[in-house]
Amino acid sequence: MIRALTRYSTSRPWRVIAVWAVVGIFVSIMGQVLVFRVTQTDSAGFLPDSYDAAAALKVAEERFGAEPDANAVTVLVARRDGAKLSGTDRAHVAAVAKELSGTRVDMPWQEGQIKGLSQDHTQVPEVTPAMTAPDGTFALLTARLKGNATDPGVQALYRAFHDRADAEFAQEGLRTGFTGGLADVVDRVDAEKTTGMVVGLLMVGLIVLVNVLVFRSVLAAVVPLLAVTVVGGAAAGTVVGAALLAGVDLDPGTPSMIGTVLIGIGVDYFLFLLFRFREELRARPGADHRQVAADVAGRVGTAITSAALTIVAAFATLGVATFGQFRVLGPSVAVSVLVMLVASLTLMPAVLAVSGRRMFWPSKALTKRPRPGVAGRVGDLVARRPLLVFAGSVALLGALAVGVKGVHMDFSTGSTPRETPAAATAAEISRSLPPGVSDPTTVYVTAEDGRRLDAAALGGLPRALAGVKGVGEVGAPVLSADRTAARIDAYLTVDAQTQEARDLVAGPVRKAVAQGVPDGLTAHVGGTAAVFADVATAVDEDLRTVFPVAAALIALILLVLLRSLLAPVLLMLAVGLCFAATFGASVLVFQHVGGRPGVNFVLPLVLFLFVVALGTDYNILISDRLREEMARAGSARAAVARAVRHTAPAIATAGVVLAASFGALAVNAEPSTQQIGFATALGILLSAFVLSLLLVPAAAALLGRGIWWPLRSGGSAVKPREVDTRDEKVEVGAGR
Repeated sequence: MIRALTRYSTSRPWRVIAVWAVVGIFVSIMGQVLVFRVTQTDSAGFLPDSYDAAAALKVAEERFGAEPDANAVTVLVARRDGAKLSGTDRAHVAAVAKELSGTRVDMPWQEGQIKGLSQDHTQVPEVTPAMTAPDGTFALLTARLKGNATDPGVQALYRAFHDRADAEFAQEGLRTGFTGGLADVVDRVDAEKTTGMVVGLLMVGLIVLVNVLVFRSVLAAVVPLLAVTVVGGAAAGTVVGAALLAGVDLDPGTPSMIGTVLIGIGVDYFLFLLFRFREELRARPGADHRQVAADVAGRVGTAITSAALTIVAAFATLGVATFGQFRVLGPSVAVSVLVMLVASLTLMPAVLAVSGRRMFWPSKALTKRPRPGVAGRVGDLVARRPLLVFAGSVALLGALAVGVKGVHMDFSTGSTPRETPAAATAAEISRSLPPGVSDPTTVYVTAEDGRRLDAAALGGLPRALAGVKGVGEVGAPVLSADRTAARIDAYLTVDAQTQEARDLVAGPVRKAVAQGVPDGLTAHVGGTAAVFADVATAVDEDLRTVFPVAAALIALILLVLLRSLLAPVLLMLAVGLCFAATFGASVLVFQHVGGRPGVNFVLPLVLFLFVVALGTDYNILISDRLREEMARAGSARAAVARAVRHTAPAIATAGVVLAASFGALAVNAEPSTQQIGFATALGILLSAFVLSLLLVPAAAALLGRGIWWPLRSGGSAVKPREVDTRDEKVEVGAGR
């Protein structure tokens, strides 16, 4: 089937390119327009119903009318001279709040939005007084705006509301500050806009520069990136469309994760084809370039398919996770990789068939005999000193893996950069009120028999909450409209997004609630701290399930691909050691040296999937070439030298490109994103340069053709071709 696809694509290249251009661009645009209809920002919505925070959210929605897309913003109102609010000032605050709550805010349409497809978030906000500071210097209001906080339309709506509220209070001689929820999101977006643009341009520039240096060609540098960009947009659009049809919510980070993954692996696959295409054009100078493109795509397409299916299998295992964010991310990445795989077998071969030798213009590399260069010297070293190379590689990875000792998981969700207006407002509030005042921990109480409640029915539960060390203040109970449920807000003395808050809620607060709730009533603890405490538990359970399942599936794919028992075991041990080394290095950099409380709680899972799955790509490529070269006459070590010499440029270039794609995340202001970007980039570099070019070839040189046990590589599987005499230099003393 692979060869049938590649033959069709190279025989009718313009038709294939036209279809991809039209369909790909259309699906990409639709995906960008509709993505905010299928994403949700509330992590509690991804928790299974069995978790306490999920049950609390259900009560909030059913009994109190809470909406998942309702964004609360805390508005601070104070005098410009810093004095206490007078009675007149307080009256002005109440009057303006009432006016804002009854005035419609029109959403400013943004560039890229399409009327009729993009949602119009024009609405009347709900603005209510919350509390006054104990020293009387400011009053707090709560404003609620509905919509996906990551939607540019909702962010534009917030800016319009912000400007209107600021102007209304300014007329009364008062100043304002905004923080929490949507205010934090918008300020973070504004703060990172320039940085994100610069980093994106640098990443693209680096990819183009690397390709120019390697191929000495403009087309070979630019065409892969353009093609992969179109395919990546089409893949993301496919995922958005599938989620819309299936009624599934995506995490807001899923589309950007898909884009990062596909840019990296898509350019990698194109590079694998380009390097082999150039090699075959050199060896067959008189051959028709379309036939060469078909042969190359058919041969390399097998390795690409195996590599892509490895990634699909790894991420598909997230479908068994209990945490919904993982359960949705896995199939989303898997579907997008399948789209890229189809492009690798159709669009990319078609581009090679159309461009032919012009792809490498103005370079004269096709007419020159390639020099061994660094790749040749590395191949000779691995073949002549395999034990030394193998031991050195294992020692390096083992030394990095030691950093895992003393690791701690950090469940903090990050924060708005300190220099933003939202952070400044939050700091001003925290000087007079408990840090948790703008994000309380909420206890929801219902009667098991559905009877109506009153304050007396809650018994000593409010007092039990107030007696917990770390709870600064407990609000008066609020009853639902039908009086069948009660809500009690507890204001913590620590920021709700910190580890201290999660420990406090998961332990003392929930224990006090369980002991203080009267008989016949059921209580659930919700809020940000409670949600992430439950997320931590769900993630821990998922790690125990996903790791072994993903490893087993990848091992099975390698077993089928390599038709060997020994080689898959070797590769799995190698990638396992690489994962440990990458994780250890990350712990060393961020926790032991960087002073962070730990590494982000999702890092082990994300790192395992990316390093094992993407790292296996390079191992599959080198293993496929090792098998091909060992099928020829001559010693196994000479075959190893040839395999490394021919594949090292492709693997090294692909590794740098993929690492650059993920490395761009390392400069993000969000600590968790920084860690994922750094760790994944490091893992890919170790996989490419240490595993695929040193450790695995060295093991193959030591084991010889026995690496394919119980089968042996024979000479009939590969068409013979002239072997360079320089490859035979390593045969002395290489008896296998």
